[in-house]
Amino acid sequence: MQIWKIAAVSGTGAFMAMLDSTVANLALESVRADFDSTLSLVQWVATGYLLALAVSLPATGWLGNRYGYGRVWASALAAFVVGSILCALAPGPLTLIGARFLQGLAGGLMVPAGQAVLGSTANPKQLGRLMGTLGLVIALGPAIGPAMGGLLLELGSWRWLFWINVPIGIAALIASRGLVPAGSTDTERPLDRKGFALLAIGLPLLLYGATEIGAAGATAVTVLSVIAGAVLAALFVLNALHTSTPLIDLRLLKRKTFAAATATAGLTGANMYGGLLLLPLYLQLPLGQDTTETGVMLLVMGLGSALALPVSGMLTDRFSAGPVIMMGASLLVITSIPFLLPTAPSDALLGLILFSRGVGVALAQMPAMAAAYASVTSNEMGDATTLVNIVQRIGGAIGAVCMVIMLTQDSSDNFSAYTWAFATLAIISSLPLILTVFLWQRPRHFHRYAPESRADRATDDETW
Repeated sequence: MQIWKIAAVSGTGAFMAMLDSTVANLALESVRADFDSTLSLVQWVATGYLLALAVSLPATGWLGNRYGYGRVWASALAAFVVGSILCALAPGPLTLIGARFLQGLAGGLMVPAGQAVLGSTANPKQLGRLMGTLGLVIALGPAIGPAMGGLLLELGSWRWLFWINVPIGIAALIASRGLVPAGSTDTERPLDRKGFALLAIGLPLLLYGATEIGAAGATAVTVLSVIAGAVLAALFVLNALHTSTPLIDLRLLKRKTFAAATATAGLTGANMYGGLLLLPLYLQLPLGQDTTETGVMLLVMGLGSALALPVSGMLTDRFSAGPVIMMGASLLVITSIPFLLPTAPSDALLGLILFSRGVGVALAQMPAMAAAYASVTSNEMGDATTLVNIVQRIGGAIGAVCMVIMLTQDSSDNFSAYTWAFATLAIISSLPLILTVFLWQRPRHFHRYAPESRADRATDDETW
């Protein structure tokens, strides 16, 4: 029962971080009008948050090992609340952008640190159900964000989008005291400054360029951003492989189970974010749906994921990740096939397809994360959660870029362009099927804790 309470508290922080990744987008025009500013400046309220997430994410493993993942999570949650207050009180666009950047830095630490706390505390036999439940909470953030944001904007000012975080965050902090383990500390592990600089600059450049290409198409600036980010990321890998104490221990990828699970998480990220870019365009342009109809269809897909996530966790705990991922990937391939046909599906069939696609995403993605975390010890959990989150983000960016490339091969209202895009999505969907061969068996070890010193064990018993 204790672990489920920890999951509920840490899930609250993750929910807030994911909610804020989408809810502020609706308020950009209101913020622009309120501050009498320009949209090109105000859009950094959304973009700055996403880039800040990528800046702080690489440091999670080192901070967690040095100060304890529970402490990092609680500090990040507190900083997120402070950032929310500053956003709500912002007197101008620049201060709002700065406060959003602080929110993003906190959110980039809070999500993987919370996963590390949960993963190192739980028995691997429970990880599927726990990650499924946590995934449900995280998925609800982007799903209900637009609806909640629209309601708050109708009833009051855009500032309420940030005020709402304050009581939720404070309640989670109060509940975490005496519940969330502070975690063990390792003051001897030095910070890999070179590795951090390479990844803290390279990852935002890569994600920014890919996001902009996905939103507005390729330009010289966005292409150069992607190239520069990819080069810096490659240099980070080389540095990590030749450093005794790297920022992130890439040697975890030598383990077949962890490598296969992480790669699957990246592929499902590519599938999910590529689909989220492709489907709204398909519904609005070739099918001619309005924004309300499109929103309903996407909500149906989100509902499929929300209902399937807890089930995917229970199935993973019982049968291992491989069979569940195989079901999910197969479902993703099958739901791509109707979009390859020359005639569009009816509305009823389209709703069923999208609901099934949401189920497929849940069955493919969350078991992969559970398998990755079950294959490492508690001392390695921080590096594992950081690495999985980074691969997921990069996979999502690559998926979005692939969709843009396919769609720009032909005119935007021509079915053939969308046929090629959905064919690419089907190929991406099929790749996890190859990796399931390494994920069919349960992790061999259930003793999660590597040998620690007596001082470490004593520190690990502390709670917030």
